[in-house]
Amino acid sequence: MKIVADASAIIAVILNEAEKELIIRLTENASIYAPLSVPWEIGNAFSSMLKRRLIDIKKAANAIEEYKQIPIHYINVDLVRSLKIADDLGIYAYDAYLLCCAKDNHMPLLTLDKKLIKAAADISIYTLDITKGEK
Repeated sequence: MKIVADASAIIAVILNEAEKELIIRLTENASIYAPLSVPWEIGNAFSSMLKRRLIDIKKAANAIEEYKQIPIHYINVDLVRSLKIADDLGIYAYDAYLLCCAKDNHMPLLTLDKKLIKAAADISIYTLDITKGEK
C-alpha cells in the first residue's frame, strides 16, 4: 500500500507521541509518500516547539536525524491545482499540497489534523485517521 503522510503523523512517530504505535501499525509494509513541502513543515514545527521552549535544540536535532532515517518518497505537486484546492476549501497551500498529492496519486492520507481530515473528506480523499484508527 502507498500512503501520503503529513508532518503531524511523522512528528508523532519521531517524538514517540501516544499515536506512534497506531501509526506504525497502519503503515506497516506501506510505502510513505509526501509532497516536497513536508520537510519544511517539519522544520517549522520544530522551530515553533523551540520558540515555545517545549524542546531544546539537542532534542530537535536528534529528532531531525531520526526523521532523516524514515524512507519517504517525495512528490512534486501541481501548484495551480493545489491553489485551486486551497481556494475551494478555504485552506492553506501546505494542506492543499497534501490533498493534491493524495488525490493525484490515488493514495490515502495519514494525518492527526482534524481540519485536514475534514478537507480530505470534502473532496473524497480516503484518510487513515490516527486519532480513531482507520476511517
